Amino acid sequence: MTPPPTAAPAGRRHASAHGHDHGHSHGLVDPSITRSRAGLRVVLASLVILAATAAAQAAIYVATGSVALLADLVHNAGDALTAVPLGAAFLLRSPRAERAAGYLVVLTILASGVIAGALAIDRIVHPLAPDHLIALALAGAAGAAGNAIAARVRLGGGRRLDSPALVADGEHARSDAIVSVGVVLSAACVALGAPVADPIIGLAITALILRITWASWTTMRAGPHDHDRRPAAT
Repeated sequence: MTPPPTAAPAGRRHASAHGHDHGHSHGLVDPSITRSRAGLRVVLASLVILAATAAAQAAIYVATGSVALLADLVHNAGDALTAVPLGAAFLLRSPRAERAAGYLVVLTILASGVIAGALAIDRIVHPLAPDHLIALALAGAAGAAGNAIAARVRLGGGRRLDSPALVADGEHARSDAIVSVGVVLSAACVALGAPVADPIIGLAITALILRITWASWTTMRAGPHDHDRRPAAT
């Protein structure tokens, strides 16, 4: 007669159960979900930073009428809005949607450059010197600080997640910090008696935006650097 099976020792049962649970609990979290959540946090943080920066600059533009500030404001507002398609791409966990969002970022940069250039040319044809120069300089400083912080958030996240779209947007924001310094320079030139410098600096900002467009396009064309992010088969 076959003896009944004996129960496994408690220690062995615990180890077996723990090993089984441990092996499968981590498998429940798809890497694409973890990446999606991390990407959304990066996008949301940069959106809040740039939206606050654009709002502050908009309030100061109403008082100053500076075309250099307006060029920077239009660009910063567009930069903040690029968070929407990027966030949607991370939410969908789609590499194809993420790449499409990156190209949309590039188009947004290009559009903001065209608008900034048109505004600067119009101000050259119809001169109007800005006033409230101290406020104007503060707006430029706010833009520089906001973009520098947003660039750090986006570049750090983009490199961790190997996301060309986020890296392109981070490079964009980092260059925008330099562009915002032009607004401070515009205020200084007007204060020194050279109001024509305001639209000229606006044109210089336009040229830099176009350069940023090309650099961002190159980053997007390069694609992910080291691995394919498709979810592993289960």
